[in-house]
Amino acid sequence: MSTTPPTLQRITVLSGGMGGARFLQGLLHGLATGQVPGGSAATEVTVVANTADDIWVHGLKVCPDLDTVMYTLGDGIDPDRGWGRRDETWSVKTELAAYGVEPTWFGLGDRDVATHLVRTQMLAAGYPLSDVTRALCRRWLEPLGARLRLLPMTDDRVETHVAIADEDAPSGRRVVHFQEYWVRLRAEVPAETVVVVGLEGSTPAPGVLEAIADADLVVLPPSNPVVSVGTILGVPGVRDAVATTDARVVGLSPIVGDGPVRGMARQVLEAIGVEVSAGAVGRHYGARGPGSTGVLDAWLVDERDAAQLPELESAGLTSRAVPLMMTDHDATARMAAAAVEAAFAGRPS
Repeated sequence: MSTTPPTLQRITVLSGGMGGARFLQGLLHGLATGQVPGGSAATEVTVVANTADDIWVHGLKVCPDLDTVMYTLGDGIDPDRGWGRRDETWSVKTELAAYGVEPTWFGLGDRDVATHLVRTQMLAAGYPLSDVTRALCRRWLEPLGARLRLLPMTDDRVETHVAIADEDAPSGRRVVHFQEYWVRLRAEVPAETVVVVGLEGSTPAPGVLEAIADADLVVLPPSNPVVSVGTILGVPGVRDAVATTDARVVGLSPIVGDGPVRGMARQVLEAIGVEVSAGAVGRHYGARGPGSTGVLDAWLVDERDAAQLPELESAGLTSRAVPLMMTDHDATARMAAAAVEAAFAGRPS
């Protein structure tokens, strides 16, 4: 049995927005500085991003997770908010509100609007989202060259909706778009059900299945396991590709201690009946193997969740407890290094 990672020529990451983007920053930093075992500045990284958060606003196609990854890796993100453009202004939002145009709860910054205008015009001209994303990335990711690709999970329209209680509705509940649940309602009401409209009929975007099949390592970063990584895996063919790839597959827990580091993972995990703990999320993804629908070879939890390791090992997952707080690029690079070491620990020589 080998514990030494091979040369990592290709890594594929299934990413949501902020958490995934920050992990990717650290991963690229670790590869460039030699901190990731088996990796180097020449390692190619393909990001498959969630598009089920997408929403149409004021006639514009907005892709929050794609844009957050693109802006973050292209050094254009607002570092304080973790989304949107740096040095943003809000004149368009103010003027639309003055006209009484809804939704007022979802604001588009003036710089950000340009991205959505270009995307919407290209889509209207008949270009698929994958082609549009590649065109947008020429501006933001060109300095990284061929070593980084950003792909949408699908070119098809897929949107996550959340059912919440509503005593005024005939059924006693109503369904809102994920962005309304997260931005307007701030996820402060329980999520009864998560419904991903269009997912079952979608197909993987060009290059997605190949990126998984051809990788040396597939990473599930600390993104939301239900409405980010979960929706990517829900695109028909993607889960099977991850389960059967020759690559090693490793995940990092978005749950640390009593709850998620950020976001509404608690609400959506409870909605699908999964305990809010690092161990439960690892078991939810499941271990790969004959007759299993699981997708992981290894799973990292934070040091404060080390007591959950025996149960994870019993579930067939090679597990490690390491610091999982992305406080800076070096800390995140160490997380990526630990993920690689765990993924290849005990693999057949």
